[in-house]
Amino acid sequence: RRSSDPVQAVVSTQSTGKEAEDKKEAKEAAKEEALANAEKCGFTKRVITKGKTHMKPEKGSVVAVWYTGKLEDGTIFDSNVENARKKDRKALKFKVGTGLVIRGWDEALLTMCYGEKAEINIDPDWAYGKKGMPSAGIQPNTRLIFEVELECPVNIGV
Repeated sequence: RRSSDPVQAVVSTQSTGKEAEDKKEAKEAAKEEALANAEKCGFTKRVITKGKTHMKPEKGSVVAVWYTGKLEDGTIFDSNVENARKKDRKALKFKVGTGLVIRGWDEALLTMCYGEKAEINIDPDWAYGKKGMPSAGIQPNTRLIFEVELECPVNIGV
């Protein structure tokens, strides 16, 4: 039922227009927040080989990882793959997502499927930050590049 009062009709139209405008602004704000959160992610990942399963490790689960760490100029600073001549080489095992390794690893490994091999580029803040790790040849504020392979646990049966 329409109001015969012209002032009420104008106010009603304005509030509907304002509601639509508010919804549009809220939607834009949510989009900006999502972009800001994406920018806060301290790593990028490029899949080299797809995983053998769609299963991913959960926070706190033990993972086994083969890796090679490089600086942006290609200098290898650490690897458990490159030492292929050593008979005692083993995958690095640790509880993922618990802070035992740099944040970039913790977060990136949780996005990987078992059996996946990926290149992970980690921002300095999610690596060794302002302190760096000079003993390993990593200067302060250095971006790190890792080639990482997440082993399939035996109990998955792939």
